[in-house]
Amino acid sequence: MGIIRALLCIFLPPLAVADRGCGSIIIVLFFTCLAWVPGVIAAFLILNKEEC
Repeated sequence: MGIIRALLCIFLPPLAVADRGCGSIIIVLFFTCLAWVPGVIAAFLILNKEEC
């Protein structure tokens, strides 16, 4: 993950996971609507998950 992607995770979490699919965007958007910090954490977790 690059520095630009990390900054997107902090400031715009749903946009940071846009390339991971619709499900990821919905999950991160849900957590971001609940509170900003859980959205950021979810975005970091999704982006750091290794592809199988």
